[in-house]
Amino acid sequence: MTTTMSRRSAVIAVICLAGILSGCGYNTIPTLEEQAKARWSDVQNQYQRRADLIPNLVATVQGYAKQEKDVLTAVVEARSKATQIKLDVSQLTDPEKVKQFQDAQNQLTGALGRLLAVSENYPDLKSNANFLALQSQLEGTENRIAVARRDYIETVRAYNTEIKTLPGVIWAKTVFGSKPMAELDR
Repeated sequence: MTTTMSRRSAVIAVICLAGILSGCGYNTIPTLEEQAKARWSDVQNQYQRRADLIPNLVATVQGYAKQEKDVLTAVVEARSKATQIKLDVSQLTDPEKVKQFQDAQNQLTGALGRLLAVSENYPDLKSNANFLALQSQLEGTENRIAVARRDYIETVRAYNTEIKTLPGVIWAKTVFGSKPMAELDR
């Protein structure tokens, strides 16, 4: 009889433990971490899409605005720097690496803005179908970047909040060894 009671007690204890673990946020941390990594992948894909558009845009502008070499050179250099700085998901907890990546992308955004401003001085360029198509694609990509960044920021905020509050902080420190992920500037 005591053997049956001990087995019953063990089964009840296992069921209770499973219930506690399932309801206490144990799975929340890895779920949020994976979501943040996926959102980061979306951000990188949109930045890569922009980088892929730039050579065609520069070539088109170059044909019309040869005297704007400084602006074209700045765009090419900013693109080169932005594509050289890689940031994989394992580095998302390093704020300095994230800042370097973000600074390079911001420099490219500024250089592209100057390039598009220069195009206003060239009516023939503004009416070129290829330029208009590239400009439209670039604007769409900038919008996609903004959405991807917003989604990443929101997901990282949820992850960072979870690993800093109860009960997530317990799991983060004892089981997962989780570190906060760096957020992007808005």
